[in-house]
Amino acid sequence: MEVIGSFLTNVVMAFYNLAYAITHPGLWLDWTDKEALSRFVYYGGSSELFYVIFVILLIVTAIGLWRHSFLWKVTIGLEAVSNTVGRIAAWAGLLMVLQQIIIVLLQRVFTAADISIGFGKVFTFDVSWWAEELKLYNAIVVCLCCAYTFVQGSHVRVDLFYAGAKWRTKKIVDMFGAVFFMMPLAILTWIYGWYFMWRHLIVPKPSASDALDRMLMKSRALRWNVETIGFSPNGFNAYFLFKVLLCLFCLMVFLQAIATLYRSYLELREGPKSKDKYLDKDSLGEGEEAYEGTH
Repeated sequence: MEVIGSFLTNVVMAFYNLAYAITHPGLWLDWTDKEALSRFVYYGGSSELFYVIFVILLIVTAIGLWRHSFLWKVTIGLEAVSNTVGRIAAWAGLLMVLQQIIIVLLQRVFTAADISIGFGKVFTFDVSWWAEELKLYNAIVVCLCCAYTFVQGSHVRVDLFYAGAKWRTKKIVDMFGAVFFMMPLAILTWIYGWYFMWRHLIVPKPSASDALDRMLMKSRALRWNVETIGFSPNGFNAYFLFKVLLCLFCLMVFLQAIATLYRSYLELREGPKSKDKYLDKDSLGEGEEAYEGTH
């Protein structure tokens, strides 16, 4: 009973916390105030945030169960976010290839020791810096294109039972997977990734075990300290960006899990005729069928 009581109390408090955060944005968005930044860091990985998101999902789901047209709009919007972010981030793959070609030419053919780039303000770094930076492009593709690839149905999968299952069974499996696999994975990774990111951006280093009062107390000495340490003397030194991408990855996966849950429910209710309804899938153009299953 205590567990149930605590859960219901947190759900009720989530309405208050959400309203208070919206009406007092300066308390957590004004990063010129050290206490506001500390609150942002604390609440970003807190149980309070979890319950606020839970309540928002309950409200959206309740409205969607009443009005399926609303739920379709939410689904389309979430999938549009995944598609837009993924289609933009996918260009990092091309940049990675072009940059690798330039590095090989300058290093092997022209024996250049550094590379300069920029218009007006020129950035000059050692060739090894640009070579290590290629990993950032790869991380961008992996983290920001994951949800996009899910929307497009392009993830590699091994179907032992799913492929031959009935329509209703497939939709139930998709909903179960979204709720019990995608969402928990995104939440757990976010909790660890959130504080992992901030420990490389500010000092004193925040901890997931710190209470809000302790965070506010430590804010007196808080200052920005973005980590710029590389693995080699002249190598890439902006590894904090990988921590930022990890959090963005969790956010994208969580949003896509919601979209998958809603789409699966709607397609379950409307039947096989609603398969891929309103789905914005990429097309290879004329003759696409010949490439089906190869991309």
